[in-house]
Amino acid sequence: MTKKSVIVSTDERPEAPRRRRRKEARPAEIIAAGMQEFALRGFAGTRLEDVARRAGIAKGTIYLYFEDKESLFMAAVRERVGPAILEVAGFVDGFPGPTRDLLRLVIPVLHERLVQSDLHTILRIMIGEGSTFPGLTALYYRETVLRGRELLERIVARGRARGEIREGAAADLPLVIMAPAIMSAIWQMTFMHEAPIPPERFLAAHLDLITEGLLVPDAGR
Repeated sequence: MTKKSVIVSTDERPEAPRRRRRKEARPAEIIAAGMQEFALRGFAGTRLEDVARRAGIAKGTIYLYFEDKESLFMAAVRERVGPAILEVAGFVDGFPGPTRDLLRLVIPVLHERLVQSDLHTILRIMIGEGSTFPGLTALYYRETVLRGRELLERIVARGRARGEIREGAAADLPLVIMAPAIMSAIWQMTFMHEAPIPPERFLAAHLDLITEGLLVPDAGR
């Protein structure tokens, strides 16, 4: 009997790599769908079946990548906050110039990540639902707030060592450097329809407040 040769269509060959690419991209797709649901319903109101429906997958597929809704939320936090922290850390570690110029690099990044992205959804959940989910708040603090505090403390310590930072309460609590950015995010979430203030105005005021209030006069000019 003559053996028949099996011909594989060239149209079918790319299917496996395509499926593999799809599988590799799926966690990011689930996180994006989760963020949309969190923005719409809050943390308590979000259901994984709704996330799955929005992502176009079966609910069980989510559990291949995330243990539960909390782990999905924290993955969203890491995806959005982690790159910003790494970017700022890179500035702090390698910047040779004065603290004034360093802050003028760092603060716009903080505004871009916190105010002009969907990260404000996470901030709203922390403010509105954090007391209901203290475990989530603790994780968020360790994963993001603590790392951010450490970076701000490094910036201020660097400025103090160079004689560029005013001694006082603000220098003793570098966390307050973030306050105007948080104010901008809250404003966009709450009062923007009543009294529109463009994010760039908050950024300009933030830079002015920090560089003229925290720094020694003429330091690094």
